[in-house]
Amino acid sequence: MSGGTYYVPEQSKLPIFASFGLFLTVFGAANWMNGNSSGPWLFFAGGLTFAAVLWNWFSIVISENMAGLNSPQLKRSYVIGMGWFIFSEVMFFAAFFGALFYIRALALPWLAGEGDGVDNALLWPGFANEWPLMTTPDMAANGENAIQKGPEAAMSWPGFGGLFSWLPFWNTVVLLTSSVTVHFAHTAIKNNNRKQFNIMLGVTVLLGFIFLFLQAEEYIHAYHELGLTLQSGIYGTTFFMLTGFHGAHVTMGTIMLLVMWLRSVLKGHFKPDDNFGFEAASWYWHFVDVVWVGLFFVVYVFG
Repeated sequence: MSGGTYYVPEQSKLPIFASFGLFLTVFGAANWMNGNSSGPWLFFAGGLTFAAVLWNWFSIVISENMAGLNSPQLKRSYVIGMGWFIFSEVMFFAAFFGALFYIRALALPWLAGEGDGVDNALLWPGFANEWPLMTTPDMAANGENAIQKGPEAAMSWPGFGGLFSWLPFWNTVVLLTSSVTVHFAHTAIKNNNRKQFNIMLGVTVLLGFIFLFLQAEEYIHAYHELGLTLQSGIYGTTFFMLTGFHGAHVTMGTIMLLVMWLRSVLKGHFKPDDNFGFEAASWYWHFVDVVWVGLFFVVYVFG
């Protein structure tokens, strides 16, 4: 119900189903990583359950807003909620950036015998503090018979001579351009220019898919030509954890913007003074763009 000074939502079973879907997703992921054959099925079942709940939940919220049932106080709570969600995502990536910093600035020097760290003889003779770390412990112990081998080359800065054939550069161009186009879309809806809004938002969605395609090409190149995998030591692990989770966030952001574009094109949703669904998606998109800039310099240029 809405009215008065504070919004009290009606009773709903959707939060219970959402929690169940998330539980199945995480439980399935854990079983998958531990080699349980039921893991993938549980993971995808949980993901589909959660997606179905979100679809139903957001449909109800949109219908209520279109019917004029959402009070100004409730709309302010949407803004606050999205702000806290993005903040939680900042902390999520801060943990991964922090782990990379710890490895490169503290753990590797200590393990190489610097300061009061552990003498490198506890690892293997000749261990040196270098990044990217191309030698795995399995390689140091077993040589050519090692199962977990390091990469043959890194995804590092190729120099200005190889810039235009370097996929991370084009990924950066595409994602920064998409941040500009989504801003133009935002300006267009504020000015009640639906045609320009649809065009700019459609271009943004297209750029999102192009980024994902280029990242897939990059992963194929890393796996098959460079030998850079999740199993190729700490460099491969941190590289794919950071870029992989970012890619997952770009996927989610692209889907969010696609839904907003379809709502505008097919349903005529959003007004100059009532477009928070799109605004929230655009904030999220700017966030993933900023994270990529950090990744580009930390993982690629100075990696």
